[in-house]
Amino acid sequence: MSNERIVILGAGLAGSLLAIYLARRGYPVEVYESRPDLRSTEIPAGRSINLALANRGIHALREVGLYKSVSELLITMRGRMLHDPSGELGFQPYGKNDEEVIYSVSRSGLNELLLNTAEHQYGVEFHFQRRVMAADMRSGDVRIREEDTGRQFVLEQTPVIAADGAGSIVRRQMSKLPGYHAREDYLDHAYKELSIPVTADNEHRIDANALHIWPRGDYMLIALPNLDGSFTVTLFLPRAGDLSFESLSTASAINEFFQQQFPDALALIPDLAEQFFANPTGAMVTVYCQPWRVGGKFLLVGDAAHSVVPFHGQGMNCAFEDCFQLDRCIADKATPGPRGWERVFAEFESHRKPNTDAIAAMALENYVEMRDSVRDPRFHLKKELAWELERRFPDTFVPRYSLIMFHHVPYAEAQRRGSIQQEILEQLLGSSETLDIVDYALAEKLITEQL
Repeated sequence: MSNERIVILGAGLAGSLLAIYLARRGYPVEVYESRPDLRSTEIPAGRSINLALANRGIHALREVGLYKSVSELLITMRGRMLHDPSGELGFQPYGKNDEEVIYSVSRSGLNELLLNTAEHQYGVEFHFQRRVMAADMRSGDVRIREEDTGRQFVLEQTPVIAADGAGSIVRRQMSKLPGYHAREDYLDHAYKELSIPVTADNEHRIDANALHIWPRGDYMLIALPNLDGSFTVTLFLPRAGDLSFESLSTASAINEFFQQQFPDALALIPDLAEQFFANPTGAMVTVYCQPWRVGGKFLLVGDAAHSVVPFHGQGMNCAFEDCFQLDRCIADKATPGPRGWERVFAEFESHRKPNTDAIAAMALENYVEMRDSVRDPRFHLKKELAWELERRFPDTFVPRYSLIMFHHVPYAEAQRRGSIQQEILEQLLGSSETLDIVDYALAEKLITEQL
């Protein structure tokens, strides 16, 4: 047991899992969260994109013995189900076999499981409706306001780990220090959540084991299955312009747009306009900042350090990997007090920063793939060739998507190898529209030399 108290700001997915990791090592942990306790308060609709759990997140959950419990919340998604404007369907598996899948999970259900485990199994103290007002970078003190009473108080110097999301107060105050930089890049596109209800028999209305995508070039619709038989649907669209959230201002405009572009989805959402106007329009942001720490006093983790857009399904998985990696750094901690934490925080940032920069870039690239490239026959041809090369050379050629979703290769390495592999695929295919001309002897030579 250690008597070094640790404060975590934020009781979302990252903060809750990190609290478990730290408490498991014997640290007294207190968590402060600005929102009410989701276990006793209804969460407003339309404020969170459905989550995809993949191997990186699963690995972090397994490390603390939680995956078995989490598995009861999951629905297997074996691939993308593409919906064209005429309603025709096309299925694209995620991986080369039935083991390479991802999972749809309820954000609130998973968060509740983590909160209960942290509180009841590990004795973590949670303080809800406690908002961070300011953080003193010199002293390490944090000023907190009780949302229900308005009373303010100060948490005195202690290691503070900020898992307070993309709008992190700690990051914004940290960025004012000399030599510190932070940037929030907002997409020109926004999102709005909708819902496909269950059937009268409490079943899913469309295939429950796929992530459904309606790709339309500059915008798209997606749907992920829920355990209760419903689907959470997310519309991604420009914020402003001729065809945008700004232009869809009437019920008739919304219904006409869906009738033209997503007619099969329109048939599944009987109260489309009502949902559209009731649910908020959400922004999507990529956060870049450096450093992530101030001595041994403050550290940023998860979205507070590296929020990414949701198009690779890695936001939660990346944050969970943060928790695992920080725990590995703490395992080697020998020096007590601020100097010991300073070394831990520096080591953590050194390891994670290049990798979170990589996944941020790849998530942005994947948006183009999801809304547009998946409609291109050449995209499918390259994917087919990539799987064939993986079958022939399994130790050296693994598609980038698989490296990210089904393996534990660092993101930066997946990005590097993915770039090389794309060049190899282009060279092998040339202008061919089939795999018949592929020279596999040349493929072996290129893969051996470059990978």
